[in-house]
Amino acid sequence: MSRDSNYDHHISIFSPQGRLYQIEYAFKAASTASGLTGVALRGKDSCVVVTQKKIPDRLMDPKSVSHIWSITPKIGCLCTGLLADCKAQVQRARFEAADFQFKYGYPIPVHALARRIADVAQVYTQSASMRPLASVCLLIGVDDEKGPQVFKVDCAGHFLPFKATATGSKEQEAVNFLEKRVGDMPEYSPSETVRQAIMCLGHVLGSDFRGSEIEVAVIEGKVGKFRTLEEEEIEGHLNAIADDADA
Repeated sequence: MSRDSNYDHHISIFSPQGRLYQIEYAFKAASTASGLTGVALRGKDSCVVVTQKKIPDRLMDPKSVSHIWSITPKIGCLCTGLLADCKAQVQRARFEAADFQFKYGYPIPVHALARRIADVAQVYTQSASMRPLASVCLLIGVDDEKGPQVFKVDCAGHFLPFKATATGSKEQEAVNFLEKRVGDMPEYSPSETVRQAIMCLGHVLGSDFRGSEIEVAVIEGKVGKFRTLEEEEIEGHLNAIADDADA
């Protein structure tokens, strides 16, 4: 990439090759800034997101550090990237969800929320007075009509549905792991969905976890609500994974 042309100094100027370098820098920041990897996976009637939990300072309260948030009672998200940008995106998503329900009288579907977040993110790529948020958002929800849904929204405003996806520093390795198991995913029970996501994260990081070292959130069933698993529940899944490996 040549810096002589100064095409990477402005967000709204294309290079002769048709590239917006500032957007590419935002993608790099979103994938490497936090140093985390996140995985989202959908099963037969459930969705799950899993990521690492790193406490940057031993003096910090561990409960205050999280990259998983609830947007509505039935929609949750995992964001990787700069934590401040992630929180800003979550706050905007919560506003859009509340505004939708106020206008139309029913909770926003996850695909509509993904579209709206992507639209806002795309606007940030057009104006010189703004910068794109250095965050990639994985949205999960169980739709009344479409069942479990996983959406990925990136810095440039792309939003796409996935059977399973990943984001962060080990994204490609996680995607390779998930691609080998995509045929079985539509039949996964809620427990199998959680365990497969944890196994994916453990595989790409090459380490065994304790319950305090990862975050897991799940939505089960059409009437289910988004909830974050307690450390004891995570330990139960980790023990079950270990037992299956030994069998």
